Amino acid sequence: MKTRILIVEDEPAIVDNLVYALETEGFETVRSATGGEVPRLLESETIDLIILDIGLPDVNGLELCKQIRQSHSIPVIFLTARAEEVDRVVGLEIGGDDYVVKPFSPRELCARVKAVLRRTQYQPATPFSAPPLEVVDHKRCIRCFGQPLELSRYEYELLKILIARPGQVFSREHLMARVWDDPLASMDRTVDAHIKNIRKKIKAVKPAFDPIVTHRGVGYALKEIA
Repeated sequence: MKTRILIVEDEPAIVDNLVYALETEGFETVRSATGGEVPRLLESETIDLIILDIGLPDVNGLELCKQIRQSHSIPVIFLTARAEEVDRVVGLEIGGDDYVVKPFSPRELCARVKAVLRRTQYQPATPFSAPPLEVVDHKRCIRCFGQPLELSRYEYELLKILIARPGQVFSREHLMARVWDDPLASMDRTVDAHIKNIRKKIKAVKPAFDPIVTHRGVGYALKEIA
């Protein structure tokens, strides 16, 4: 999988030059013209390094870096039009890994990106130690190792029930009664089909992870994960 670089910059010409230079070097790029979109991107995307403009239109890049550092350890390279030493010091003290002053050479920035990645020995990962399965109720979302699963309504409700009580065996009848509006109109095999889809979506995130146990003739349970 290619290393993914998030470029947070509102000047299209700079972004286009960076995208070309980085992708020529084999990186994959994600772009955002505003800082407000960054938290959502970090939740939904795998990002290995951030190139962050300090002078964004909606938020100060230094303040955004502070916010990022509260929950992520992703390396950050600042871009700025200011060259004063105090700016560099502040940027590095709040968690920046490098600092590049405009105008700059895209090739030089690529070299800095490689150097920061080597120095931090950063490996693509979800923020900190994300749990294997996590229910985010207010978003009706279930995350697998930090990555949101794209679940249908029934898949979400089924998996949520299993996660709530690890180790407990739920019969198909019980699951149907809890999840379906009219369980009598559904068939036992409906539960099996949805569980199969859930397993497939979990394996797409982590192939070796198979947390759902089938109890033949009875129903399903979630493994008790330490």
